[in-house]
Amino acid sequence: MKRIAIYPGSFDPITNGHLDILKRASKAFDEIIVLIADNSNKHCRFSVNERLEMIKGAVKKMDNVKVDSTKGLTVKYAKEHGAKFLIRGLRAVSDFEYEFTLNAANEYIDHDIDTVYFMSTTGHNFISSSYIDSLYSSGVDISSLVPESVVKMYKEKK
Repeated sequence: MKRIAIYPGSFDPITNGHLDILKRASKAFDEIIVLIADNSNKHCRFSVNERLEMIKGAVKKMDNVKVDSTKGLTVKYAKEHGAKFLIRGLRAVSDFEYEFTLNAANEYIDHDIDTVYFMSTTGHNFISSSYIDSLYSSGVDISSLVPESVVKMYKEKK
């Protein structure tokens, strides 16, 4: 039986912290779908298509990783695609409360889908998409914090 996992998020933009978790998770699962949550209530700098392009560029050498988006619930997408696991990252204790609540809601919707947590490695635990955006907007070089496809997209967005 193929072990399929979903790695959901807004990924606005994807960071090297996200990629670190994805690389480690790709050793544990046969297939991972990086799933962009298309939430119209959330303001994003990049469109879903731009984020898809960024992520595809960042994962092109990862054979067991696919990229997709959904407007629906992640657990419903997971069930439709035969995934039994959700991948989530934890950077700090402050992430735990949010993830605990999210896990409870997901479990309520579908108790057959488990969430697997990966701790950020040292050096990636301060990186967040909003922090990246703030740094870039302030003129700080973000190239060591994000994949090249993200830097390229920021430059094109100017």
